[in-house]
Amino acid sequence: MSKTLRFTLFASLFVAAFSLIPISHAQSPFDGTWRLNPATAKLTPKPFTTYTSQGWFHCVSCVPPYDVAADGQDHAVSGHAYDTVSVTLVDDHTIKFVYKKGGKITGDELDSVSADGKIMTSVNSDYPANGQVTHSTAKLKRLGMPRPGVHATSGNWQVLNFTDTENDLLTTYVSKGDELTMTDPTGDSYTAKFDGSDYPYKGSYGVNAVSLKRIDAHTFEETDKRDGTVVGVYKMTVSANGKMMTIVAHDPRNDTSSTFTATKR
Repeated sequence: MSKTLRFTLFASLFVAAFSLIPISHAQSPFDGTWRLNPATAKLTPKPFTTYTSQGWFHCVSCVPPYDVAADGQDHAVSGHAYDTVSVTLVDDHTIKFVYKKGGKITGDELDSVSADGKIMTSVNSDYPANGQVTHSTAKLKRLGMPRPGVHATSGNWQVLNFTDTENDLLTTYVSKGDELTMTDPTGDSYTAKFDGSDYPYKGSYGVNAVSLKRIDAHTFEETDKRDGTVVGVYKMTVSANGKMMTIVAHDPRNDTSSTFTATKR
């Protein structure tokens, strides 16, 4: 969950056939360090679905979906930011995940369901390749009734809210002519022109290419890709006074969208 949450949360920009006039550093409203505000997030109402039954975990809403034995061992998966996942049934209401890439832990997750089965708390840690470790917690509510004979964490879950480590909420942009550089404390970075071409995205397990294009003087979009597949599209708009940024994050793989706001520090 943490990987989905993190990349649905915050990144940067997209592609449209548009002629760009270069802008100097002093003229760009995007320059500066921005802090995402979790309290103002309008999260997608679309739930995600998983179930665990007869010793197997089934990630129905994952893109692509996968099924692995819930035996605490690493099992190979493909098409994700991680290449193995282990699933451990801690107790009747708790399940633990450990995600790895090339044998290195990229994240872990502990999901616990309340005694009445209506609320799930998801506690996540991400271990970036070159940055600071981040920790996040999400609260989710169950939609519908659980299937009989499955683990308590099974079902359709909608994210209600989340909290995150401070360094996971910060992103810095610096522009130079028609070029933008992004950095953040978790080690993610890129330098790309607003020309719709793909440029390297560094420091992330989930993204390795980015393309940017300006929409107008206060709006641009970013498309993030992993191995040629689009994994996120982000439209960023800075307010007229330059103090607030609105981010509309879209995941085309499962057709979900969320809206966030960030303030300039």
